[in-house]
Amino acid sequence: MILEAADLYTDVSTRPNIKTSRVETLAKLYLDSEPAQIDDATLVELCDWLWGEFQTTPLNLEFSWYERYQNAAEMFADIKQSHLWVSAENYDTSLGINPIYNFILYAVHNHDHYRTHSDFSMEGELATYNATAKRAPSLIIQKIIYSESVLRPAAYLFLGHAPTSKIVFL
Repeated sequence: MILEAADLYTDVSTRPNIKTSRVETLAKLYLDSEPAQIDDATLVELCDWLWGEFQTTPLNLEFSWYERYQNAAEMFADIKQSHLWVSAENYDTSLGINPIYNFILYAVHNHDHYRTHSDFSMEGELATYNATAKRAPSLIIQKIIYSESVLRPAAYLFLGHAPTSKIVFL
């Protein structure tokens, strides 16, 4: 989805044209599903892939407990300066992997927002997921990314705050 410049400055939580039915449907799939069981081999595959992605990301990544981008334009301005905040709010602790990989996952995700010129709307999250999933090494990794990049953001938009972290498979 290519955005108009004005869309990049919109805080999606105040955006009137969010497709509520799609957001609600995806959010409920996330919220009502049990956490997936992910085997050790898949976690190793995910971590190896994320490390490779991290090494090709041309950004100065910085961890923050509190910094959170209010809109895509803020994030894009930082990325243009080769900088990106990664908020601890986004960390998923349910994967059972070293937290650095959660950091990397969200850095890759946010960089893909920039690469696809997509905002934080549901449509933007789907565009970002599609870009990331094309590089994923397997279907199971694509499912993990879908849970983190589409379903969890839908729950965030629906609830108005971060949902409990979990990976779900549909």
